[in-house]
Amino acid sequence: MEVKSTRLSNGMTVVTDRMPHLKTAALGIWVRTGSRSEKPDQNGITHLLEHMAFKGTATRSARDIAEEIEAVGGELNASTSIEHTNYYARVLAENVPLAVEMLADILQNSSFDALELKREQHVILQEIGAAHDSPEDQAFDLFQETAWPDQAIGRPILGTPETVKGFTSPALHTYLADRYRGPDLVLSAAGLVDHEALVQLAEEKFKKIQPEPAVPDDTARYVGGERRIVKDLMEAQVLLGFEGRPYRSKDYYAIQILASVLGGGMSSRLFQEIRENRGLCYAIYSFHWAFSDTGLFGLHAATSEEDLGQLMPVILDELANAGNTISDEEVARSRAQIRAGLMMALESPTARAGQIARQILVHGRVLTMDEVSRKINDVTVADIRRVAHETFLESTPTLTAVGPVQNIMPVVDITERLNTPQLRRAAL
Repeated sequence: MEVKSTRLSNGMTVVTDRMPHLKTAALGIWVRTGSRSEKPDQNGITHLLEHMAFKGTATRSARDIAEEIEAVGGELNASTSIEHTNYYARVLAENVPLAVEMLADILQNSSFDALELKREQHVILQEIGAAHDSPEDQAFDLFQETAWPDQAIGRPILGTPETVKGFTSPALHTYLADRYRGPDLVLSAAGLVDHEALVQLAEEKFKKIQPEPAVPDDTARYVGGERRIVKDLMEAQVLLGFEGRPYRSKDYYAIQILASVLGGGMSSRLFQEIRENRGLCYAIYSFHWAFSDTGLFGLHAATSEEDLGQLMPVILDELANAGNTISDEEVARSRAQIRAGLMMALESPTARAGQIARQILVHGRVLTMDEVSRKINDVTVADIRRVAHETFLESTPTLTAVGPVQNIMPVVDITERLNTPQLRRAAL
């Protein structure tokens, strides 16, 4: 990796990862703002702003933006997450200046035309409707809300029909000015890029960006609990979770490996026992979401109503056993999976640009692959067993379910099963 980083006069960071064997570049602006930055009446405005950025500026119409980037064979897109927003482009190396100029234009000069706004609000209302029609999406939205109730981090990225319909052009301009500040922006590029030339371009093109940082997001307070929606469906969508770890936690890599051991692939414990040995569901997996100050360990399964009663006890047994029986072989396999995934991502300039941008936003610097590999290798079986006990025994469970789920085991019984005297003794 040939990574360079420069802080501009407005506080914005420019970071590059040069890949000289390529003829293209992936670049974008990553913003330290997402759905958790919103006030209750702003829920969904970050996502709407991401859409509206492509709908016209003082000098370009929405059609001009699309045609200009595609005229050089490039592509332009964006995404919104809970903590970050990203506007990115992929172009031939000689068209990097055009991509930077267009990104600067849409982030500083968007007009937020009233007619375009009305159209895009209608599009997002359709998107919300599609999510509500998906039992899996609905279960995940409930999962987030139940883990962090009455908090921005627990609200849906898309917002609600009521909030989305209420946004105005002045509200978008105000939110943009409040949240898109120099210290919270990273211009990241990977591929055939010249760092010094990109720094000069950024200094020229992002002159309207203010140097003061945005107000920090509220601290998350994990709560947990239970939500279920009973529907006449063929399958039950089930999510079970526990408080996880933030990005900068000393146990971040341990809990990532734990998630991989339990449900990170076809060789994982949950897949082998529940899918292969018992046939209780078609698919099951576990995951860990990390954020700046919190995290959420979860597992997802989809099963039939008749298998639901057997599913949860087996899952809980696997969680309990993990804290006592995780082996060196399982940890080695999961380490290899995680390292391989990181290395494979390095072959993609788009993935590399995103990776170094997020590291700047989270850690304030780019982590080397040697450093990351060392942190992964330093995790011991004892670390993972300890994290498993702390996660499953010391955190209130979060349970959400959608479908024929009226008879699913309630959270109070899940907690009781995980807190048997035998498990408590094993955790000591």
